[in-house]
Amino acid sequence: MESQLWIIGCGDIGRRVVNLYIQQSKQQLQKINIRALISSQASKKRCEALGIKATVLNLDNINTNKAINFSQNIENTKLFYFAPPPPIGREDIRFRKFLASLSYQPKRIVLISTTGVYGDAKGAWIDEKTPVNPQADRAYRRLSAEYFLQQWAQKYQREYIILRVAGIYAKDRLPLTRLKKGLAVINATEAAWTNRIHADDLAMICKQAMESSFSGEIYNVTDGHPSTMTEYFNQVADYAGLERPPQINMQQAKTTLSTGMLSYLSESRRISNQKMLDQLGVELQFPDLKRGLSRRS
Repeated sequence: MESQLWIIGCGDIGRRVVNLYIQQSKQQLQKINIRALISSQASKKRCEALGIKATVLNLDNINTNKAINFSQNIENTKLFYFAPPPPIGREDIRFRKFLASLSYQPKRIVLISTTGVYGDAKGAWIDEKTPVNPQADRAYRRLSAEYFLQQWAQKYQREYIILRVAGIYAKDRLPLTRLKKGLAVINATEAAWTNRIHADDLAMICKQAMESSFSGEIYNVTDGHPSTMTEYFNQVADYAGLERPPQINMQQAKTTLSTGMLSYLSESRRISNQKMLDQLGVELQFPDLKRGLSRRS
């Protein structure tokens, strides 16, 4: 039976993954069958421009929308789940519905989660053995998806990998609008530690996780070189030739910064990627922000 590769939620990272498989198929002179479920006609056009079949499907209405026959060859399929959770609540009901809709179960699922499930570590180094401690609802939603996947895999005896991903950046994913507006950041002495991964490295890691012999594992996905949020904005400003943002203290921030930004600033952690490097054999193209902001990235 022909194997298939499905990408559920084929946005920027999904398309980068597709490009890696396309490059591989050209090198090996072997066609790969990739299909995608996406949420808009615009996404469909972008996917079809890469030469893959894409179908628009509202995952929130998946029980009644039968546009895709999930049973077709799905038992011999590997599946990336990149779709975001719903914007509210503490459960990823969207992912739970998706799993429940499958008449046949794929062989393997790779799920993107977030390092936000660890919550605030007061700047300490943490790894996959660190207990989860979500504080924001968005982190609870991601953690619930992890639990749904683990329950599914146990029930159907299928393979899975969970990738807890740090902040994603690339030259086309930088906070340039914020910098151009001159919005303030927390002063260096109070700034939280943050972690990141280049989008191209994330796509490569997703592919290696799918093709690895490991199953039932959780990996932190980060370049392993954290910096403070203030250092990050300063480096991006220098790269883009913009003024560095003004700095304010935390007390001032509470009355001037957005609720979303304050939420990120309240969590400080430095995340080890050693397990990912060791088990998946990852060789990062951009192992730190300096190289990630090089012109070739």
